[in-house]
Parts: sequence; C-alpha cells; structure tokens
Amino acid sequence: MPRKKRKPVSFDAMVKYFIRYYEIPTKPDIDAILERMDRLEKLIRVNTAVQAGDAGSARPRKTDKGSGAATASDRVFDIIRQAQGGIRFSEIRDKTGFEEKKLRNIIYRLHSMGRIKRLERGIYAI
Repeated sequence: MPRKKRKPVSFDAMVKYFIRYYEIPTKPDIDAILERMDRLEKLIRVNTAVQAGDAGSARPRKTDKGSGAATASDRVFDIIRQAQGGIRFSEIRDKTGFEEKKLRNIIYRLHSMGRIKRLERGIYAI
C-alpha cells in the first residue's frame, strides 16, 4: 500500500516551534528587558542623588503644599479634628462630597499613619 504524502515542514516553522516550546528569549524580549533595566538604573541614580542631598541632579518634585492647596486627606482630617467626640462615616461623606471608595481609602491611610483613631465601627476621632 502506498504511503500518504505529507506536507513538508518548513525550517522556519520548526525553529519557531522550538523557540516557543523551550521558552527561548527572542531579540524583542531581550530588548524589552534591557529597556526596563535602563529605566530602573535611572530611578536608582535619581534616588541615590536625592538621598545624598544632591538636589540639582534629581528631578524636582511637584507639590502643592507651597501654594496653600489642601489635599483630600487634609480636608478629611480637618473635618474629623473639628468634630467633638467623633464623627460618623456618613457625616464625613456628606461634608466632603467624596465617593465612598475614595473616602474609605483616605480614612484607612490616616488610620495607618496614626493621625486618627477608630472609636467604633464607622466612628472616627483624633
């Protein structure tokens, strides 16, 4: 009985198969890794320059503290500070107008930093 003729496999297809199967990095993979390494090295240089006190070589930080603009955390902290005996979450939300998720994140951050205390569930004070 004659054998069935098979389609010949191209050399390129075979190479691609082995590269995928054995997870051999390609030139674009290596280029991406080198680019990430360059970015990390640049960040390390900036951070060491800031720690060494060489502010001229580090990029300037953008802060609004000098312009008198209060951050969202500052607004929430002021509202809690002004409340005598604690304030409920719903009252803070009504006074600030922030969405629930944003307000929960701010309160969590303030509590983690030790700036506010939780008197009971949903009641916060300084």
